[in-house]
Amino acid sequence: MKFYSLNKEAEDVSFKDAVIKGIAPDRGLYFPREIKPLPPAFFENIENLTDHDIAFKAIEQFVRESIPENTLKEILNSVLDFPFPLIELEKNVATLELFHGPTLAFKDVGARFMAHCLGYFSENQNSEVTVLVATSGDTGGAVANGFLGVKGVKVVILYPSDKVSDIQERQLTTLGQNITALEVNGNFDDCQNMVKTAFLDSDLKSEMQLTSANSINVARWLPQMFYFLFAYKKLKNKDQPIVFSVPSGNFGNICAGMVAQKLGMPVAHFIAATNVNDTVPLYMRTQEYSPKTSKATISNAMDVGDPSNFIRIRNLYKNNFTELKNILSSYSFTDEETKRAMHSIYDSSNYIADPHGAVGYLGLKEYLKDNSDTFGVFLETAHPVKFLDVVEETLKLKLPIPYQIQKVLEKKKVSIKIDTYEELKNYLLNK
Repeated sequence: MKFYSLNKEAEDVSFKDAVIKGIAPDRGLYFPREIKPLPPAFFENIENLTDHDIAFKAIEQFVRESIPENTLKEILNSVLDFPFPLIELEKNVATLELFHGPTLAFKDVGARFMAHCLGYFSENQNSEVTVLVATSGDTGGAVANGFLGVKGVKVVILYPSDKVSDIQERQLTTLGQNITALEVNGNFDDCQNMVKTAFLDSDLKSEMQLTSANSINVARWLPQMFYFLFAYKKLKNKDQPIVFSVPSGNFGNICAGMVAQKLGMPVAHFIAATNVNDTVPLYMRTQEYSPKTSKATISNAMDVGDPSNFIRIRNLYKNNFTELKNILSSYSFTDEETKRAMHSIYDSSNYIADPHGAVGYLGLKEYLKDNSDTFGVFLETAHPVKFLDVVEETLKLKLPIPYQIQKVLEKKKVSIKIDTYEELKNYLLNK
């Protein structure tokens, strides 16, 4: 399997090289040259497979030339060591909980998978890889935890100052060892642009091997398709069409779900639910893609004005807007609507949703208005405790603090403040 740049001005590479490079020399995202559907028998008998078997069969075609079968199985055994519960809340509505990993966010799977891949690739190598990653909240903590102590890898995390929750900030600034946090005076898009610029900087490329652990990296992005397959395993016997509503920021998660569909997973529709950062909802109405400066919201992990992975989604459907519109709907919601949804979910189901899950719920309910015959799943992408102040203030209750969070609350934040790309470059060259 080869991966090509979506800008189509760079050579095809292996999975290993795509992971290590992070982004192509022409600034394009890497994408698999082909996606071969799995045999129909895979989905017909999926309920008889373990999650590890499902994950192996789904991703093996993409990585087989770079990772031996036994090593891949060992990686998946290490990565998928926590559950992914599917909880039905009301008629035709369920939530898929993706927050039972070490940092209580859905990004634990992709971050850990990538860390294990880089660890394997760096075995018996003298050179060091620097992982450069931008975060709007949960990515930083998941990457920091996944790569902590990985030999031959240093991690530099850029995050927007005062635009992540206190718990999110502590998860990425308190670990030390091979993890460094840079606090950027700006928003997530500023952080992401710095990362992309660094990959094309000839001075940096001559001095170090840089890669990214954002969902622009194929090893972070692709494993997210597992969630959708695990959910389908539990929903296979439903006699209704299945739809997924995904709270969306950089659009990697929903794009991975669409790859699962290309593998043959029977799913009727996807819903991309966003906060007021509505670049994609506007595109789906107007066919005009107009990135904008992101706005801060209570669902901060989705505060993205120019979602990197949307180009992958458009490529999946060969830039055919009509075909894309048949499989994707997208809606945006305000903070006030999000808080009302959190109340509604709690009042009707006694279920505590975080702001991102609440946005996913809103998107699903909007779609169900005209598609009442479908069964919908909204993704709950982070534990509500990660947004403690918002959840407790909105629902007027007190949340217990899980042990994963308690241990970081006791540690001291350590970050380096920067304002410009030049400061990032100087840090990387002199660290």
